[in-house]
Amino acid sequence: MRFFTTGIMSAMLACTGGAILLVQAADRAGMSDHELLSWFFAVYVSGGVLNTILTLKYKMPFAGAHSITGIAYIGSIAAHYTLPELAGGFILSGVIMIAAGSTGIFGRALPLIPKPIIDALLAGLLLSYVWGMIPSSVQLPLCGILAAAGYWLIPRYTRFLSPALWAMIMGLVGLVLQQRLPWAAVQGLPFELPAPIIPEFSTAAIFSIAIPLSFIVMSNDLAVSLTALKSHEYDPPVNRVISASGLASVAAGLFGGHAANVGGMMTALCSSPEAGNPSKRIGAAVTSNGLVILFGLFASKLIGWIQILPAPFIALMTGIPLLGLFMKSVKSAVQLRPYLVPSTVTFVLAASHLHLFGISAPLWALLSGVVLLYVRQKFANRKGGMQDEV
Repeated sequence: MRFFTTGIMSAMLACTGGAILLVQAADRAGMSDHELLSWFFAVYVSGGVLNTILTLKYKMPFAGAHSITGIAYIGSIAAHYTLPELAGGFILSGVIMIAAGSTGIFGRALPLIPKPIIDALLAGLLLSYVWGMIPSSVQLPLCGILAAAGYWLIPRYTRFLSPALWAMIMGLVGLVLQQRLPWAAVQGLPFELPAPIIPEFSTAAIFSIAIPLSFIVMSNDLAVSLTALKSHEYDPPVNRVISASGLASVAAGLFGGHAANVGGMMTALCSSPEAGNPSKRIGAAVTSNGLVILFGLFASKLIGWIQILPAPFIALMTGIPLLGLFMKSVKSAVQLRPYLVPSTVTFVLAASHLHLFGISAPLWALLSGVVLLYVRQKFANRKGGMQDEV
């Protein structure tokens, strides 16, 4: 039954921290409950169906729902756009992924943007989420202490759950002990089918939503999942997986969903030896995807539980799943000396949430980092050439 347990753990990655991030992003965008339900349905059902089809078609474990790093990014810019503008950007992001998969350009384009620059961009975008954990821990000290123990201490003694899930469980224990959960206030929403959204396409949506989001999904979800499958002795159809994720993202975007794709850590978990023998690992993916679909279908009954959580607790639980990615991104951004200055500028601009001329911080940060790196390399090459002449 290892495959079943692993499948549950995989689904929890998307249905805990990912769900809280989604609710937070929708709140920043000023969405109604109906629009929030449509978003949940779009990403979880589309993502679960996509990964189930890929799993059964190619006989290898694909698992996922939506991009957690993608929703972290969208949460940082959602307040600047209307829902139709966001939907337009989401759809165009899917189109970019379809084009990348159809032409095979992803494998050639991604190396043009060095990984330290991409990681610096991510670290800057995630800083506000991680920093927000500090005042939240002050307001809910018991939750903060127990969540920290769940993240750093408990995983030293057991690998049954991931550090982020242990932190969330222990944080909830702290919340109950502090009697900060208004159980009586829980109200389920009526079940509603997702409503299609008439998207608005604009230049700002292309440069501030579509391009950054597509790169985030491809580099932090698809690249991770495909690499994990290869490391576990599978041979995934790279271009078809990218195109399929793009197609599912377009479908999700029509109903307000930011992405529906193969998940990085979810696929890595379901394809690993923790899921049992290779012949059983497909069962882990099917279990994970089935639970993800059910989560999307019954979101109306589950969102109420998320909405009663105190704001400091949501901020704390939002930061915890992203903490590992933040530390990993910072380490990658600063470990190579030639990239230090461009990465630092990229990080600072991304963290500033600068929104200028209709273009949001991520694109300014990415452009600045790449241009600085190019100028530095040209200067270094010119200086080297002058020394050779001497």
